[in-house]
Amino acid sequence: MLGWILVWTCIFILFLFIRIPRPKNFPPGPRPVPFFGNLLQLNIANPLKDFERLANRYGKVYSLYIGSKPTVVLNGFEVIKEALVNKAVEFAGRPQDLMVNHVMKEGGVVLADYGPDWKEHRRFALMTLRNFGLGKQTMEERILGEISFIVDKLDKAVGGSIDPKTMFHNAASNIICMVLFGSRFDYDDAFFKRFIEIFTENAKIANGPWAMIYDALPMLRSLPLPFKKAFTNASTGRQMSLNFINEHKKTRVPGEPRDFIDCYLDELDKRGDDGSSFCEDRLKLYILDLHFAGTDTTSNTLLTGFLYLMNHPKVQAKCQREIDEVLEGKDQASFEDRHNMPYTQAVIHEVQRVANTVPLSVFHCTTKDTELMGYNIPKGTMIIPNLTSVLNEEGQWKFPHEFNPANFLNDEGQFVKPEAFMAFSTGPRVCLGEGLARMELFLVIVTLLRRFQFVWPEDAGEPDYTPVFGVTLTPRPYRMHIRLREPAKKL
Repeated sequence: MLGWILVWTCIFILFLFIRIPRPKNFPPGPRPVPFFGNLLQLNIANPLKDFERLANRYGKVYSLYIGSKPTVVLNGFEVIKEALVNKAVEFAGRPQDLMVNHVMKEGGVVLADYGPDWKEHRRFALMTLRNFGLGKQTMEERILGEISFIVDKLDKAVGGSIDPKTMFHNAASNIICMVLFGSRFDYDDAFFKRFIEIFTENAKIANGPWAMIYDALPMLRSLPLPFKKAFTNASTGRQMSLNFINEHKKTRVPGEPRDFIDCYLDELDKRGDDGSSFCEDRLKLYILDLHFAGTDTTSNTLLTGFLYLMNHPKVQAKCQREIDEVLEGKDQASFEDRHNMPYTQAVIHEVQRVANTVPLSVFHCTTKDTELMGYNIPKGTMIIPNLTSVLNEEGQWKFPHEFNPANFLNDEGQFVKPEAFMAFSTGPRVCLGEGLARMELFLVIVTLLRRFQFVWPEDAGEPDYTPVFGVTLTPRPYRMHIRLREPAKKL
């Protein structure tokens, strides 16, 4: 026993006196300890309050160590704009030694590092989404078609209450599936449920302590610890993606693409053996990348939106009056109708602001030695843009700490979008699916508010707006009471 006490005493003294050297003129921050860095000083379950506390102490640019990795945290609009916009290339990299990168094998485009391969794949994705009618009637029809399944479910629940989480998640997943695969799935389809299960499980692992342990302590990566499940799931997902690719090869007509996979296969035909980064292995990852990015963010924003609308009935009613007036005589909403709905637009953007769905963005990495706000930041330093610090920053919003659509309205009641609205991040790494997400949010919220009234159940107690922290912030489970509006509006 005495021997063990001496061993632990020596370890404590070692941690106390060994200093991890900082690069010259590196941003200030709390002192790290060997092996763990600053992880022991953070609430891993939800570090956002810790990030705020450290910014108050060390300034808007400060450093942390994730294990032995030096990391710089950016806070506030001016700092994040300076880094991600004004010095875009220097801060456009992605760290490549994290669990998510190893699980996804660098991903299709979201997690890929900055460089020629990333540029040509992002350019291809933007072009393909645009050609498939993003902002045009074809995409609207697909989204409205999926919304009809939500309406059917809510019609059956009129007079009662439901938990909307699975409903919104399935709908968002199906919309991105239509883009990727050209078809939707029944919500009870075994393949569809398994595909979603893979992403749900991996999101939980990525959000939890085992991912932190993997990132901070490389010597443990070969052990059979719970993070191994993420690799197994990803392998299953890649095989499912490959099955889709093989089916498309059998049924496609070259030059007449039905969906994203067909477009990619056409691109492969066109390029031949040109030595580019386009290949089937990359397409498998692309599918997983875009599906995850296009599902969790939208569904969690919708969940946040209806949580707030139920508990701000005057805001909900004002939206409904505007929707009724603009859509009078029309069977269904169009994305173009947003230009005539300034208040509803303001509400949807305010929902995105308070939802703060991706609070720490996707981590960046410096592509070269650079300087920011007087500090030197070496090439390869991991960068965490704290978008939370922008979306509730004093001085950037009229009401930074409350839900208020006035944050997006001028004195004349017209919709305005402040530059500090960074719900989709900013710079060259801005969210690839921003256009699709904006269309989904508008059409879903407007269609449902036109037909239904959403009420906080009387027996539900006080609403809890505190989200569950993760790669995306998720509202805590809740139920919503459904009433049919009088007179009920047609689809």
